[in-house]
Amino acid sequence: MLLENARVATLTGPVGLGLIPDGALVVRGTDLMWVGPRGALPDKFSDEDRLDLQGRLVTPGLIDCHTHLVHCGHRAREFEMRLEGASYEQIARAGGGIVSTVEATRAASASDLLASALPRVDALIAEGVTTVEIKSGYGLDIETELRMLRTARKIAHERPISVRTSFLGAHAVPKDQDADTYLTDICLPALEAAVAEGLADAVDGFCEGIAFSPDQIARVFDRATELGVPVKLHAEQLSNLGGARLAASYSALSADHLEYASDADAAAMARAGTVAVLLPGAFYTLRETTLPPIGALRAHGVSMALATDSNPGSSPMTSVLLAMNMGATLFRMTPTECLTGTTRHAAQALGLQDRGTLAAGQRADLAIWDVEDPAELTYRIGFNPLWRRMYGGVFQ
Repeated sequence: MLLENARVATLTGPVGLGLIPDGALVVRGTDLMWVGPRGALPDKFSDEDRLDLQGRLVTPGLIDCHTHLVHCGHRAREFEMRLEGASYEQIARAGGGIVSTVEATRAASASDLLASALPRVDALIAEGVTTVEIKSGYGLDIETELRMLRTARKIAHERPISVRTSFLGAHAVPKDQDADTYLTDICLPALEAAVAEGLADAVDGFCEGIAFSPDQIARVFDRATELGVPVKLHAEQLSNLGGARLAASYSALSADHLEYASDADAAAMARAGTVAVLLPGAFYTLRETTLPPIGALRAHGVSMALATDSNPGSSPMTSVLLAMNMGATLFRMTPTECLTGTTRHAAQALGLQDRGTLAAGQRADLAIWDVEDPAELTYRIGFNPLWRRMYGGVFQ
């Protein structure tokens, strides 16, 4: 198929959108065969079936590179508690937070987990998302962690979307256990079982005072490295414990949150090629006031991705478009950075090289938008201008 008369944001250059004002794309099977100015279309593609996009904007399919979509239960009461003055840490230490979702998730069957997750997935698909990352971390026992990961894998068979899974056993310390014993008896064996079953594309952790120390995260990362699985890390969300630099020392795919990261953290991430995944939904929900060091990340050339962090506690959000708007309004990112952050840099944060840009050889994952200017995708609030979505060469 030849898609023509389109404004094509290729996202292929080191900066900018790589916009082709009067562009065309050739799709064959699941891949893009050619992308370029319509007037430069090679003769060999001239007989393809044509679809006139009437000047619409084409971008890569959006990528949500940090989510916790598989879980059961909600934490609406904690939302009220925060409005009444309780902090995230106070709620967690009182038995709320992650641990409360663990109870609901442990009690859920695989079918319950799938039924709960699919409406959230559908909301992302409706906004042009073609790839999503999903973490475990609400089981904190071997059986439930594996059930979460299996459910995440099953979503890719239930919906037209690619799913990347991250093992997040080091998410919280279960009630009545100490962190080191939990890592030895539960987390590391669960990690090994997940890798043996082919359920983990990456290994994640939560490096924070209410979760795990850098030394404890290093234990998890050492085992992940031995098993040949890349790592990523929730780092510097509530304080600076050195998580970002720890992640960089393991050449992590990404360090995520980063509100309390420093210039030195940004420099270390740049040297390692570690992506900064920024999560404005959590910043907004927790009413945080310390901004991620956007200036330092820019100055050091760190790739910045954006994601929903969709989870039941700190970011109950299922809109990548809203995450882009928040990235601009709260973090002062540019619209170009926001779109790059949900395409090319989001793919980089997942270690994926076959998507996130529009070029020959890339997957034909596309989002086609009824907008006049690419900045509209970031500028509008609560409005979805998606016209059609293509996943693996097939319109949805």
